Amino acid sequence: MTVDRPTEYLVRLVHELRKLPTETAWVEFKHNNADPEQIGEYLSALANSAALLGKVNAYLVWGVDNETHDIIGTTFRPAATKLGNEALESWLLRMLDPKINFCFFELTIEERPVVLLEIGAAFRHPVRFKHQEFVRVGSYKKKLKDYPEKERALWRIFDQVPFERGVAAEHISSENVLKLLDYPAYFDLLELSLPDGRAAILDALAKDELIHACDAGDWNITNLGAILFAKKLDEFPGLKRKAMRVVHYKGRGRVETLREQVGSKGYASGFEGLIGFIMALVPTNEVIEQALRRTAPMFPELAVRELVANALIHQDLFVTGAGPMVEIFDDRMEITNPGEPLVDTQRFVDSPPKSRNEALASLMRRFRICEERGSGIDKVVDQVEFYQLPAPYFEAPEGNTRVVLFAHKPLNEMDRVDRVRACYLHACLKWVMRDFLTNASLRKRFGVEEKNKAAVSRYIREAVEDGTIKPFDKEAPKKLMKYVPYWA
Repeated sequence: MTVDRPTEYLVRLVHELRKLPTETAWVEFKHNNADPEQIGEYLSALANSAALLGKVNAYLVWGVDNETHDIIGTTFRPAATKLGNEALESWLLRMLDPKINFCFFELTIEERPVVLLEIGAAFRHPVRFKHQEFVRVGSYKKKLKDYPEKERALWRIFDQVPFERGVAAEHISSENVLKLLDYPAYFDLLELSLPDGRAAILDALAKDELIHACDAGDWNITNLGAILFAKKLDEFPGLKRKAMRVVHYKGRGRVETLREQVGSKGYASGFEGLIGFIMALVPTNEVIEQALRRTAPMFPELAVRELVANALIHQDLFVTGAGPMVEIFDDRMEITNPGEPLVDTQRFVDSPPKSRNEALASLMRRFRICEERGSGIDKVVDQVEFYQLPAPYFEAPEGNTRVVLFAHKPLNEMDRVDRVRACYLHACLKWVMRDFLTNASLRKRFGVEEKNKAAVSRYIREAVEDGTIKPFDKEAPKKLMKYVPYWA
């Protein structure tokens, strides 16, 4: 089963659109007019109008008479149309902002060529073509700025509709819903018995808004349902780029790739398999414990689980053409998700949990995949300190959020930046535990003997000079000095 449009479905869809009494704000018929500029403007207008009307898609059809809706055929061939050396579809995508899902289908109906352009509804922002927003007023294409009441209504819709409530696939039969979604995993994660009968299963999925009934008596699969429980994410065209990508490189750079894999399952149903795959790629170190040798992964699994879960949950799902990614190098692991962080990267440890995707986060908590209390980063820092690894690094490069875990490095090989970052995060972790950074606590964190406490005092002084920590009581005796994060 796939929600990609088979030819038979597309032909039936064209016939259904022809039955409309007139052109509507979400459907336009053309004969041979294939001017790229006009197509771009229609993409903007139809996408915005579909959002206003609550439609999942809008349609532009060539080869159908505008008045009678008869099949008349067209000479337009989108696959063969170019602007200079650039394909039409690529050019249109480049001229649209934000990017939306659209697809051309070339069909033969009643022995005549017909082209169907399926256009995903606008989301989050009105769609612009060449920096200009358009909308349909009746069957006419107009500039959105000339209709402020429609612009206000569109923004209200964007403010009210989160990504999870969008529709990933519409008009899906009960049988095919159960083919597309891994519903047994849903009940397993909730530790519930599988209900008897299809109706009871569908009712349970609907209560958690993974699916909802549509007007025709079939079901719509929501983005939430598909992204969590799809058997194959690439069966949902709008979500296939949201799959987690795992890349294993040789060495410390991105020049040579050893292995690359894109996840196929939904986030919830595929999470354990994803973590198992990542940990199998992580290099191992040999550890000696009480005269016994054993191998241990370079990065603690609990820390990896928390960071991967965070990347899935806190990503900006409205960003098109990008998804979460795990990159594994010889000396580090980088976990990246699209979307700037909602809190300052310096405050990840102590800040209350915030998520763009509340419904997604809520369900992932119920499945015990992520933390309920926002303590995931605390656990990451705690695990890093327990294994005496370099402190993780949090950054926000070019509209993304990235966390870097570093492999073990002896203290004498850590530079000042490494040491200051470790001091700061240690102070943060102590603060949320209602405790303080001290020379003794930092010695334990770094695995330094008491006789070398002067070196640890130097590390503390570096962090104070850099402004990341400060004395809790400046008047306290030197031996009793305690430190807190700069913001405490």
